[in-house]
Amino acid sequence: MKIAIIGCGNMGMAFARAFLKFDLVKNQDFLLVEKSADRMDSLTSFQPGVITGIIGPQIGEYDLIILSVKPQDFLSVAGALKEVIKPSQVVLSIMAGVTIEGIQNALDHKAVIRAMPNTPAMLGMGITAYSASPEVDIHQLRKIENLINATGRSVFLEEEEQLNAVTALSGSGPAYFFYVVKAMIEAGKQMGFEENVAALLVKQTMLGSYHLINTADKSLDDLIKAVASKGGTTEAALRQFEAGELDKTLEKGIFAAQVRSAELSRG
Repeated sequence: MKIAIIGCGNMGMAFARAFLKFDLVKNQDFLLVEKSADRMDSLTSFQPGVITGIIGPQIGEYDLIILSVKPQDFLSVAGALKEVIKPSQVVLSIMAGVTIEGIQNALDHKAVIRAMPNTPAMLGMGITAYSASPEVDIHQLRKIENLINATGRSVFLEEEEQLNAVTALSGSGPAYFFYVVKAMIEAGKQMGFEENVAALLVKQTMLGSYHLINTADKSLDDLIKAVASKGGTTEAALRQFEAGELDKTLEKGIFAAQVRSAELSRG
């Protein structure tokens, strides 16, 4: 498969590196389109394939076009892309908040997949949910799924509207974890630890806890109970969290992200 990536920021390059790492695409079968001169210089050192600053007729030679520009920049590239795209090509969008219908209308092109990855994709540990227009056939969809899985794991959604919830839950999700980690490190500093020691204690705790979630044959409630002995220190902390309705606050934040994603999708 020959792939063109339009917009070579962090997420676009995460996909490019993953495809090359697993030998899913040859260097010579990559076309990277990047308007930033500074970023083009860094792409040259990476040597991923053909690099250009413009959307030209060569785009038509590629099987898959990945749209990785900022949503607000999409319409500025859609005009040029519309002139060169071919009906046989598939468009994979990883732009937040731009619907399949919006892409179809802007490009006058039917075969569109919309995906929502998250930043751990840069390490090959992401989760990407995606939805497709009816014009994408099952063979094309399986090929795209294999490519996406190079960045971690994937989930296909029949209903595109569910991508708003995905954006709120896993797309924005890493920031929620970072927020909690930051608060825990700050608490450690206030208890007298140097920042590097507090960070080590918290980050290793989160890493180990993740593996327990993934491997222990227990529910989350059981895992909590295994740490929180009656009348102990963990119970004291959990009571404070419950008094402040921390769980409800987190839920409200996630729901607010879902609402905002829906608003952006409607334009």
